[in-house]
Amino acid sequence: MTDKNVFTFYNGVTIPSIGFGTWQIPNEEAYEAVTMALKNGYTHIDTAHAYHNEENVGKAIRDFGIAREEVFVTSKLPAQIKDFDGALQHFEETMSNLGLDYLDLYLIHAPWPWDEIGKDCTEGNIQVWKAMEQLYDEGRIRAIGVSNFSIKDLQAILDNCDIVPMANQIPFYIGRDQKGLLAFCQTHKIVVEAYSPLATGAILDSPEIKQMAEKYGVTPAQLSIRYCLEKDTLPLPKSTHEARIIENAQLDFTISPEDVAILDAMKDVRAN
Repeated sequence: MTDKNVFTFYNGVTIPSIGFGTWQIPNEEAYEAVTMALKNGYTHIDTAHAYHNEENVGKAIRDFGIAREEVFVTSKLPAQIKDFDGALQHFEETMSNLGLDYLDLYLIHAPWPWDEIGKDCTEGNIQVWKAMEQLYDEGRIRAIGVSNFSIKDLQAILDNCDIVPMANQIPFYIGRDQKGLLAFCQTHKIVVEAYSPLATGAILDSPEIKQMAEKYGVTPAQLSIRYCLEKDTLPLPKSTHEARIIENAQLDFTISPEDVAILDAMKDVRAN
């Protein structure tokens, strides 16, 4: 895959090819973390209502002085909200928290509430999607999508939507490449965003990954994030350490097809 700085949604909106993730960054730390990311060239910031850090994520973006159109901001509707009016209400809460006039990307955080994983919420997801289509049509959001949606969950939206989701943000890392879901999304021109590209750090101690990283003269983290790009997914690395924030975006190398195949064959370190 040739290196590229952006992915393009089917509606023509571009999204920077590496995002700064803020999951598990407390609100009190989010201001400094996002400021460090912006200072070091990140122009794509990913948050969510459920992270409880939208307030300081938004404040950091506003205070940094970057032009609004030069930073891509994603947030997410809480997973337990499964009705039309609730979706509109929580969107307004998110916009108030962020202090921004519009969102670049808004996602349904999950197809089911986090305390009821696997529950069939098809009807609720359809209602929520209709609310998101309305917000998109009103120009409040530049792109809309989903997160943690399986093929079945996506198909239910596709069967009932006016606007096909533009993104599906899923856990994606070496050992968990979700081939079937990735292929389905690509068939429908849905950009796949890879969250937890480092398996929340679990793969960084892998001897095989360390050895391959040494071959390329990069860190295990850089190899793991680059792998996501080689698979045509958009990685969302997260850190609160400036050196790692810088390192995670230094991906000016490619992994050979042979080595990608070796990484493809690795088992999920988190499945043990």
